[in-house]
Amino acid sequence: MILALLLFAAGPVLPLGDPPLIFAVVTKVPRDRTKVPARVFAGGDVVDSMLIAPEEIVGNSIWRTLEICHSIRAGGWKTAEGYRLVTVRVIDSSQLPMELQGVAGDCLIRKALEIAPMAD
Repeated sequence: MILALLLFAAGPVLPLGDPPLIFAVVTKVPRDRTKVPARVFAGGDVVDSMLIAPEEIVGNSIWRTLEICHSIRAGGWKTAEGYRLVTVRVIDSSQLPMELQGVAGDCLIRKALEIAPMAD
């Protein structure tokens, strides 16, 4: 029994508490839905990073339709690979922090210019 308690106590350490809040704009067409490239605002800094989604998020129908320029509010922890997400919500770009609103606007203009020639 003592051995079992020692093994249980030496198990993986998970972060406690609520994950930090981050905001992101998807910057490239995601090929792999588990790793999405984005421009991320967290802790006062804007950086290019990856959003790493677990199976629960990848299975969501909204995440499966994720495309370039989508704005995201999420909870997640910073890792060496990117931000490991726990919660995700797709939001309107007007709800982004000011540091990301320009990124979202530029992205939408580029997207419109790419799609407009196809409409003719």
